[in-house]
Amino acid sequence: MPTGKVKWYDADKGFGFLSREDGDDVYVHRDALPAGTPALRPGTRVEFGIAQGRRGDQALQVRILEAPASVSANQRAALRKKPEDMVRIVEDLIKLLEGVERSYRNGRHPDARTSKPVAKLLRGLADELEI
Repeated sequence: MPTGKVKWYDADKGFGFLSREDGDDVYVHRDALPAGTPALRPGTRVEFGIAQGRRGDQALQVRILEAPASVSANQRAALRKKPEDMVRIVEDLIKLLEGVERSYRNGRHPDARTSKPVAKLLRGLADELEI
């Protein structure tokens, strides 16, 4: 089976092109992707069958061999906060959550003035923990 890399793929339109290692570019439609794969990222190494379509070669039964390294994950790791900074963030979050808890215990939802900073801190902490 031929191999190559994803040149580009538009998930909204459901098609793209693969660059073959030994030839011309090949059209790929979403129907040729592996089950559960909604899109292909540029640079992903793939293996595929080829059929002659109306407009040229078309990829069939695409199999992902190797996904490219995520640049954004590497960038996030480089920007990761120091543990001593995270201690302060977690302490602040705990104090804010205690205020939210008091609101719920008193039978009401926290007001936007309280809930927005808590939500922002929770998202930031979640992002930091996922790195």
